[in-house]
Amino acid sequence: MENFEPVYGTGPLLGIAAGAIALLLFLIIRFRMHAFIALVLVSVLTALAAGIPVSGVMPTLLDGFGGTLANVALLVGLGVMIGRLLEITGGAAVLAGALIRLFGEKRAPLALGVSSLLFGFPLFFDVGLIVMLPIVFSVARRVGGSVLTYTLPTAGAFAVMHAFVPPHPGPVTAAVEVGADMGLTLLVGLLLAIPTWYLSSYLYGLWAGKRFEIPVPDDVMSDGTVKHDDPPHLATVLGILLLPMVLIFANTGVSAFAATGTVAADALWVQAFQLIGQTPIALLITVLVAMTVLRRGRFTRQRVEEIVGGALGPVCAIILITGAGGMFGMVLRTSGIGDALAGSLEATGLPVIVAAFVIALALRVAQGSATVAITTAAGLIAPAVQAAPGLTSIDLALIVIAIASGATALSHVNDSGFWLVGRFLGMDVKTTLKTWTVMETLIGFIGFGLAFGLSLVL
Repeated sequence: MENFEPVYGTGPLLGIAAGAIALLLFLIIRFRMHAFIALVLVSVLTALAAGIPVSGVMPTLLDGFGGTLANVALLVGLGVMIGRLLEITGGAAVLAGALIRLFGEKRAPLALGVSSLLFGFPLFFDVGLIVMLPIVFSVARRVGGSVLTYTLPTAGAFAVMHAFVPPHPGPVTAAVEVGADMGLTLLVGLLLAIPTWYLSSYLYGLWAGKRFEIPVPDDVMSDGTVKHDDPPHLATVLGILLLPMVLIFANTGVSAFAATGTVAADALWVQAFQLIGQTPIALLITVLVAMTVLRRGRFTRQRVEEIVGGALGPVCAIILITGAGGMFGMVLRTSGIGDALAGSLEATGLPVIVAAFVIALALRVAQGSATVAITTAAGLIAPAVQAAPGLTSIDLALIVIAIASGATALSHVNDSGFWLVGRFLGMDVKTTLKTWTVMETLIGFIGFGLAFGLSLVL
């Protein structure tokens, strides 16, 4: 809502914000209300409590919801289509098998982790983990040792990519809220995801595998084998995974050269690279290529349509939650709450990137959902980001990583991922806390440490 002047001072506005967050957590945790419904309800109540006129409430909500979905829904929808096509055709099994042959069975955890990093670009965490677990169990039976040695590097890779790298909804939403460039966020996310995974998931997974002897479950996913009648070639799988990254990076590079005057910004080839390298266009091109090369000799056109259409159903809830998070963020900004929080943070002297991490971490611990933590924290911190002087494009991308890191750490019993991993591996709650929770916390704090360190030197 334009031209709205806040009707309350800093103290009351911060009180309304605290009440809104408390109510949101209470509804989700105590009443088990779906996060989407809770976010919409709290957005309406916050707008009214902050003094936004009744006639302006719905325009404010719709602006926030639509503005967020305009970016998030397109990227998430296209990304999940790519992942589903690769999953159905057996691309994950092909890549994992090739990497195990390349690295050798003694380095099987490294091979599984690297393949999961690659598939973590298009596959959501839970989908990617379920796709890879039969391969993980098969390798663990063949090589021997605790299943944690192989599972934690795999699960950690998907967790890192899901938190740090677009087109996953968390980093996409955070980038939209704080105004970070999507291509640069993807590049920075990838650069930080790899060392974060190596330290927090691979090395920790090797240590945890020696300390906790967890046998391979006998009653999960039959015998742990994956069979596909006609899997794609390894080169095809790698080509599909790398195509969107190459296009996006090409756009980033060409735009940088154009900005410095090295190439003419109005040249046709420059504009063409900038168009096809926009993240939605790059993903659209990749979907079309995947539908063509993966269908050939395997599926009818109707079956391909069913696959890509069916991929959208499971992510609808995530897309709606991110849209509702954007709605809540718009209410915070329009009402003046965001500016009040920004002023308070400035008065404390706490760097914006640290505040972003702390807010996301608190929300993660309180209600469990990483998506809710990211969207809410991004909405809260966005005004402080806009008010902070001298932030560069890289700084904005690093703030996105800080938010994602805070929303990843300290996974416990209110997080669905906690139960997903524990259930599949047959671990009790205590062991899951000692393994999965520790790994997720390492991901969050190491990722934030790397992002904060870069923010100091760049």
